[in-house]
Amino acid sequence: MEGAYASPRFLAMIIMFAMVTALVQGQGTRVGFYSRTCPRAESIVRSTVQRHFQSNPAIAPGLLRMHFHDCFVQGCDASILIDGPNTEKTAGPNLLLRGYEVIDDAKTQLEAACPGVVSCADILSLAARDSVVLTRGINWQVPTGRRDGRVSLASDTSNLPGFRESIDSQKRKFAAFGLNTQDLVALVGGHTIGTSACQFFSYRLYNFTNGGPDPTINPAFVPQLQALCPQNGDGSRRIDLDTGSGGRFDTAYFANLRNGRGILESDQKLWTDASTKTFVQRFLGERGLRPLNFNVEFARSMVKMSNIGVKTSTNGEIRRVCSAIN
Repeated sequence: MEGAYASPRFLAMIIMFAMVTALVQGQGTRVGFYSRTCPRAESIVRSTVQRHFQSNPAIAPGLLRMHFHDCFVQGCDASILIDGPNTEKTAGPNLLLRGYEVIDDAKTQLEAACPGVVSCADILSLAARDSVVLTRGINWQVPTGRRDGRVSLASDTSNLPGFRESIDSQKRKFAAFGLNTQDLVALVGGHTIGTSACQFFSYRLYNFTNGGPDPTINPAFVPQLQALCPQNGDGSRRIDLDTGSGGRFDTAYFANLRNGRGILESDQKLWTDASTKTFVQRFLGERGLRPLNFNVEFARSMVKMSNIGVKTSTNGEIRRVCSAIN
């Protein structure tokens, strides 16, 4: 149409929604699944996350990580929420996750409004999206219709990528769920919000190679990290994964990787490995490469991830209490 103009951001949003529609087709989930059975479902989750976030912003990255950790073990079925001995919740990678109380709060409200209708798995998926929005990231439509799983085993958490993991190993784990290298870089980019405990990276600061720190760390950054995490200090002390921008969902995380300021060894490898470095550069819009919009691609990858191992119909249940099997 003559005189019409669509901004690049608007066009990107149209493309993203088209991709979302294509991704969810045939997965058993769809946008607006509760529009008739529980019309206020998404607004109840959103307001609950917002209320908890206002008193404790740390729940945002906690809920985002929780959704990731759930989907990589038994699929996106809320099995990470189940209490009990030797459940996923008790496994090492999940011990420091935050935000369980937010899911429980939302579930209580939803059971009062629409008993036995909204799954814990969908609450977690919606809460992860709302957490990104609250930290000034993109909003996207979340397909819903998942049912909750009945199996939760700590031993299954070996599927989760570790903080020392090589890129090749990370790629294999992602590929097993239909996620490619771009998805890997985008989803790990969720580390733009949140913190890590010193115990998960302080080994990089002392006697890493030849008595010195990890050479991939910017030498000017090492003293700052050593001051925050002294040798033989408090391993539980937490620092931002995205130095200088830990509370905002943005591309500063990728800029830190480029500048040798990645906190986790597995994160910094996104820059030092050629197969992932290109995507970091494209998210940063570096010249000579076709740029990628991090927010849009993160949302696309989240939709792909949120359909891993989805349970529908009789394959799962709607738990009345997210921490217990019916």
